[in-house]
Formats: sequence, structure tokens, C-alpha cells
Amino acid sequence: MQGYNVLMIYNKDMDRLLMCRRLRNPYKGLSNLVGGKIENGELGIDAAYRELFEETNITHEDIVLNHLMDFKYYLQNCYVEVYVGRLKREVHISGDENELYWSDLDKDFFDMSVYAGEGNIGHMIEQVKMSRVLENDNIIA
Repeated sequence: MQGYNVLMIYNKDMDRLLMCRRLRNPYKGLSNLVGGKIENGELGIDAAYRELFEETNITHEDIVLNHLMDFKYYLQNCYVEVYVGRLKREVHISGDENELYWSDLDKDFFDMSVYAGEGNIGHMIEQVKMSRVLENDNIIA
């Protein structure tokens, strides 16, 4: 079963989320979270930090990632690990795989004509909001 990761990267003030506009299929033209493949034998958290650096130039020193949830897709024979974190400081993001941008959080992330993932981005954002309330802000280091 092939593994992938999705990375929810919030800015230091927790009022913007790092997104990318997909330049290729799947989801070409739609906004998505950054992430990528987990290589054979690679730990999920190591893959998350690797993909984050490869796609955005954000380093392990800039953020602490927390494992939020997983999705398993039996028909597609794959799973997705979701990680979330808040930047420790302002950083310059750069990458050439997709167009990167910071999104305000007042968007309808369930809108599948704008966002990839069949509504999963909206679901993940709601889980972060709930977790922050339930854990007294401890989920985002």
C-alpha cells in the first residue's frame, strides 16, 4: 500500500494556511495542501519534513509537525498521513512544483470547484479547530 502525506502549515499567528495551486493532475488548477509520497522504509514523520523542505524550503528548525490523522483508501490501495504545525517565525517560502500562497481561513474549504481532496481539506481544518479547543491549544506546537 503506497503512503502519502499532506501538510497543514499555519503561519505564526495561526490566521493563514499554506496552500498550493496544482500545476498538474490530479487536481490541476485547484488549491491543495502541500505534501507528497512516503518512500519505502521511510518513517511518515521523516517523509513529512522531507516533503515540506522539498516543496516549500521550510526546515525542521522552522516548525514542529504533529500527526493529526490518517485516511486509508482501500480501492486505491493507498493511505494519507496528515500532519499539522505552526511556524515558529516568518519564513520565505519557495518551490517550483506548484504555485505556493498563504490563504486566509475564512474560505469555504469544502468547495470542490476550488479545493482538491473532495472536501477533506475542510474536514481537516475543522479537526484542527476542534483539537485546539479540546487540547487547550496544545496540538499546535
